[in-house]
Amino acid sequence: MIGTRRALLWVALAIPAALMIQRFASGEALAMDLYHPSGEMAVRLMILALLPGPLADALGHSRFLRGWLAIRRNFGVAAFLYALLHLVFYVLDMRMIAAMLDEVVMPGIWTGWLALVLLLVPAAISSDRAMRWLGRRWKSWQRLVYPAFLLALIHWLLLDWQWGPALVHLAPLVLAWTLRFALRRRKSLSRSIA
Repeated sequence: MIGTRRALLWVALAIPAALMIQRFASGEALAMDLYHPSGEMAVRLMILALLPGPLADALGHSRFLRGWLAIRRNFGVAAFLYALLHLVFYVLDMRMIAAMLDEVVMPGIWTGWLALVLLLVPAAISSDRAMRWLGRRWKSWQRLVYPAFLLALIHWLLLDWQWGPALVHLAPLVLAWTLRFALRRRKSLSRSIA
């Protein structure tokens, strides 16, 4: 049953990628037209991977949040795969390595590359086997998603210069982290008074 649900989740996660690839293959869209949708999908999936932890800490482990926590690694791996698709569209658009190397010094470009490299590690160790093998160190490596997420947002801002959409994507995480911090602080103050 769990395997079937996970397979259905992966089918749902793959549909936007399949549609983007189909649009490019049919000539309906150029590679450069698909930069934004593939990159935005990667950011959205990172948010889905990052949100359940602070929400569960702040609100408690409801059935919904336990279910979300159980599949969040899938969202993280999918985020990495969409970031790779974003890179593929970039390579197809640029066509020449020399042109890509010329751009790598631009802050809007190297932040994207660095975000992708940082996402590689958590994506590569997102299996149960890696979790058992790494033990306590596993969680430390998984935390690379946080700087990767911030770099992805900076990449987006530097290339798009539209703060509104990026801030809308950041808002749920900021609210969840703020709520978690406020509740932890409140508990800490309660303990110190008691």
